[in-house]
Amino acid sequence: MSLFEKGLIHVYTGNGKGKTTSAMGLIVRCVGHEGKVAMVQFMKGWPFYGEIKGLSYLPGVELFRTGSDRCFKKGEHTEVDLREARRGLEIAERCLTDPKYDLVVLDEINVAVHFDLLKVSDVLNLISAKLASIEVVLTGRYAPKEIIEVADLVTEMVEIKHPYQKNVLARKGIEY
Repeated sequence: MSLFEKGLIHVYTGNGKGKTTSAMGLIVRCVGHEGKVAMVQFMKGWPFYGEIKGLSYLPGVELFRTGSDRCFKKGEHTEVDLREARRGLEIAERCLTDPKYDLVVLDEINVAVHFDLLKVSDVLNLISAKLASIEVVLTGRYAPKEIIEVADLVTEMVEIKHPYQKNVLARKGIEY
């Protein structure tokens, strides 16, 4: 039995902090109602993200990580990065068509599109193939307008002030 009669499409985007964090909060809320969750992370092959261990404590949550263990700028991707993004897309398709899931989070998928690792049409096809009862969240900066148009809920995180502006580097447990 699905938790949701009709699953909606969320987009969390913008240059401000909190996109993945908001998705994590939704995961906790869903699990609190005994929902089943899949989180597919794109471009996050680095093994030190706090959510990897954190999600392992939650019943009913499966985490699928894709991407290499290095950061790169737009236009600097390798064949491995492309292959990993395609692998993430395949995992996402399996999750979005599996009735055991209530919520599927596609973390950083918008960035994967912006970095030309995936095509917007691939993501639109993915969304249109989802089961009606599955709620889906797409996170990451640079959400394409085509994805925003099909979404039911769009939240833009706007950076007003950030510690980076004072040369405070990413901190374990907060930024990763």
